[in-house]
Amino acid sequence: MTQILTAPDRTQAFLDTLEPHANKLLIFQLHGETLVREGYHVTEVKAVTIEAMDCGGRADAWRETVVQLWNGGGEEDQGFMTVDKFLAIYRRVAASVPVRRDAKLRFEYGDAVHPTIQYFVGSVDAQVDRVLVNLGYPAVSCKPNDERIAAGEAACCGPASARTAELVALDVLPTAPAKGCC
Repeated sequence: MTQILTAPDRTQAFLDTLEPHANKLLIFQLHGETLVREGYHVTEVKAVTIEAMDCGGRADAWRETVVQLWNGGGEEDQGFMTVDKFLAIYRRVAASVPVRRDAKLRFEYGDAVHPTIQYFVGSVDAQVDRVLVNLGYPAVSCKPNDERIAAGEAACCGPASARTAELVALDVLPTAPAKGCC
């Protein structure tokens, strides 16, 4: 049975989904294939504050929980970590580090084959003896453009096929700084 999270990118929603499956193996996948091999460690749990400004000139701030996974110890014979061990590690960290329940959740992983990336949780599949955490690649987008499209308006940036573009010769571009892409 696949259990789709209602808010898969939030820390507490993920933990709540794991809780009933304490004795099961915890396996991280990407596109249906095991990403993080047996014997992995949770090397860090980071409570991160992001303060940013988008290309439209709007400031924003949010919190993230980044769980770093590592496969460098040559301990594949120990098998996959269990859900209860993962939860115990998280609880120990949360007792000392101000991890927010509503923070966006990311899993950071990289090895000799995969570059280090902060993956998002797409879904959780609870099976008889294991819990599969299906990770996904992060996306990059233009927030003002996303909001315009969601409101049914024309895109303000992106490929020409997605909007009307006016071609301008490079030698006649204005020299004043731009005021944001949208």
